[in-house]
Amino acid sequence: MNIIIHENVKQFHLCNDSVSYIIGVLPTGDLGHFYFGRKIHDTEGIAMPCNPFPRPMTCNPNKIDDFSPELSSFEYPSFGRGDYRNPAYEILQGNGSRVSQFEYDGYEIVQGKPAIDGMPSTYANSEDEAQTLIISLVDKLTGIRQKLYYTIFRDYPVVTRRVSFINEGEEQVTITKALSMSIDLPDQDYEWIQFQGAWGRERFPVKREVTGGAISIESMRGISSSNFNPFFILKRPTTDEDHGEAMGIHLVYSGNFRAMAEGDSFDKLRVSIGVNDRWFQWPLGKGESFDTPEAVISFSDNGLGALSRSIHRFFNNNLVRSVYKNRPRPILLNNWEATNMSFDEQSILKIAKKGKEAGVELFVLDDGWFGKRDDDYAGLGDWVVNTKKLPDGITGLAQKVRDMGLEMGLWIEPEMVNEDSDLFRAHPDWVLAAPGRDKSLGRHQMVLDFSRKEVVDAIFDMLFAVIDGSGLTYIKWDMNRSLTEVYSAVADSDSQGTIYHKYVLGVYSLYEKLIKAFPEILFESCSSGGSRFDAGLLYYAPQAWCSDDTDGIERIKIQYGTSFGYPIVSMGSHVSEVPNQQTGRMVPIETRAAVAYFGTFGYELDLNELSDEEFEKVKKQIVFMKEYREVIQYGDFYRISSPFEADIVSWMSVSADKKCAVAAIYKIHTPANGSLPRVKLKGLDPDRLYTDDRGQSYYGDYLMNVGVEAYDREEMFNAQFGDYRSKMIVLKA
Repeated sequence: MNIIIHENVKQFHLCNDSVSYIIGVLPTGDLGHFYFGRKIHDTEGIAMPCNPFPRPMTCNPNKIDDFSPELSSFEYPSFGRGDYRNPAYEILQGNGSRVSQFEYDGYEIVQGKPAIDGMPSTYANSEDEAQTLIISLVDKLTGIRQKLYYTIFRDYPVVTRRVSFINEGEEQVTITKALSMSIDLPDQDYEWIQFQGAWGRERFPVKREVTGGAISIESMRGISSSNFNPFFILKRPTTDEDHGEAMGIHLVYSGNFRAMAEGDSFDKLRVSIGVNDRWFQWPLGKGESFDTPEAVISFSDNGLGALSRSIHRFFNNNLVRSVYKNRPRPILLNNWEATNMSFDEQSILKIAKKGKEAGVELFVLDDGWFGKRDDDYAGLGDWVVNTKKLPDGITGLAQKVRDMGLEMGLWIEPEMVNEDSDLFRAHPDWVLAAPGRDKSLGRHQMVLDFSRKEVVDAIFDMLFAVIDGSGLTYIKWDMNRSLTEVYSAVADSDSQGTIYHKYVLGVYSLYEKLIKAFPEILFESCSSGGSRFDAGLLYYAPQAWCSDDTDGIERIKIQYGTSFGYPIVSMGSHVSEVPNQQTGRMVPIETRAAVAYFGTFGYELDLNELSDEEFEKVKKQIVFMKEYREVIQYGDFYRISSPFEADIVSWMSVSADKKCAVAAIYKIHTPANGSLPRVKLKGLDPDRLYTDDRGQSYYGDYLMNVGVEAYDREEMFNAQFGDYRSKMIVLKA
């Protein structure tokens, strides 16, 4: 890991054993992009990847005849100075101009990595693990300073970026756009992979060809959304799981965003991501500053699988902060699909007792424990225990659950309020609502104005009173609607464009307050399942409910897509009841478990309703997960075949020392008189002899080049086995 400075030519080279990132000062004083990719030797005065000499219909700065901004490669491009591509920022000045001219004004190198006040970001565990380059640029006319932050990590093919704006001038300006990063690549020979969907089918990978013009994804829902995830991949057309170049770009943020790849007429590609600039306006007075969220840029020249594995390790080690960091996650039982909101203490204890008998470690009480909460129409915002259901409160229930030998967790939805609630009746102005307009409802609820500190503090005080002294070790934080009518009753007209972003900062501040008060609690984020599954929340909640769709077959697609950009251990995954509540599908309990293993693992049903035979299977599943969860959750994850392309789907996790591997094979449909397909495993030591759970031994090279049968021969010719079958394989060296 190193940052090499060439003062004479104002060139900066960030590098480690894997990657090089090279930038330099252009003739205009702007910062230019020279190279990002596989590590290369350092050379002073490296040439730009394209020739920016002016051509017809291009412009050049006054007194610089041989330079065209339109043909140059920038690091953080501006608006209105001859570069007609999308800028990274815009600043509205008092005279109405949006033209800025930031010029290089020095640099600083910091050991380690500075945090961002009030926002999540990756971090260095020690000063020698990372170096940060801070480059300053100043607009001499307005006195605004930009600080561009670049961090290179010692052990990962990763560079992080963010920007800070500081008003050192005399007049207020308004930032109307401030992306976290922009990078100009020298060619367009890429394919773009985005992760899209909707409720119940989150993060499906979709590939698009990169050409001239713009590809973009965004959210304006106030949350990162299930529709488009704030993560995308650019890969070479020949890149696959195991070979070729690719880069992944995350935004460490949980609100409105926009990501774009814009091809110009000269075969260059501008790639950017950041806070969505629609309805974003941030006044910046004298002495004030604004920080963008962080962007994480990852690189692989060994395929998409290697890209994912480096992201998994990086996030687990340098983004997650919980006491559960790099710890196996507890196997839980949640009562939601068993009871919904119709329960009392005795019915809950009956479910928990059966969970203890099965071997689960944590019981979670879901929605319905507070206020007048018997349905979706009432109670949200009143975080006071309903003693008609729970006469001894959460503390009393938690003690009874602990007496069984289980830990206890609780569901909350702190950002929301129902009209039928004491909180709304007392504070009707605490919701986001446009004056004189009808309110939009989602799940019969409104959104609290978390841009206001007093609202966040009030919710914290109520939750603190419930949690304090209860001994809870887990909180599931839900959020069940998108934002609408984003207007704050206490903000002036010039500040309404800040509310979307301030709302997200309010969510982060409540997380921070709860984590500080209860550091022993494992937080799991949720937003109607996977509508806010992003790197920003992993900083506070190291796991996220992957989807409300708990169907074992649909979950293969959801977890497959999620694995491209997020660790296996971050995926909340449960075995639920059948017929499945979302699809009506009847999936065998073995397959439901085989999918749920590759995540946090738990159950979302009433175990008392299972047959004796199924309950015995559950007990064996829990024993299996306890033995192998560390390998599954923290091992190197390999995607073998895609549920979007094949009827036989497979993936596997391999321990870091390659002494243990757990593979899963899923047979979606059973053919009549079909072939006996084989699955070639990955990630093993070719020279080691592995023994499977049936006592058969094979060398790693055999398993990776010849493979294993996708399913047993007797299944092939026995119709009773049917569709939706699975096969687990454990290999030990």
